Amino acid sequence: MSAVREDLPEGRYGRARSADEQTDRRLKITGGVLGVLFLAMIVWFGWSHVTGTAISGEMIKFDVSAATQAKVHLEVHKDREGSGYCTVRALAEDGSEVGRKDALFDQDAARVDQVISLRTTSQATAVELVGCSPA
Repeated sequence: MSAVREDLPEGRYGRARSADEQTDRRLKITGGVLGVLFLAMIVWFGWSHVTGTAISGEMIKFDVSAATQAKVHLEVHKDREGSGYCTVRALAEDGSEVGRKDALFDQDAARVDQVISLRTTSQATAVELVGCSPA
């Protein structure tokens, strides 16, 4: 004896989507597209910031040689024909600024090593490279 089925098993061959399921699917697709676009925008801004900087500097070392003077050894990378400024500042033990100097780098070289002398108003305990910018 065999049983004969008249109807197909429910859900086996798919079913029509309800309005809520269609709305959920559209929202997921829209959210995914917006997320990818936002991520692409963040990458674009980051890349343009990194590649747009024509000059960069690194403080190799510093020496507080006197009560009113500090020396800073900077290594600057820039375009060969370009020029720019690097700002350094000296800090006292309590964190207050006791000296600041903008050093010009206009040499015809892509990499410049230079020792900068910085006058201070009182004894410095640290020196900081604030940043570099094109001239």
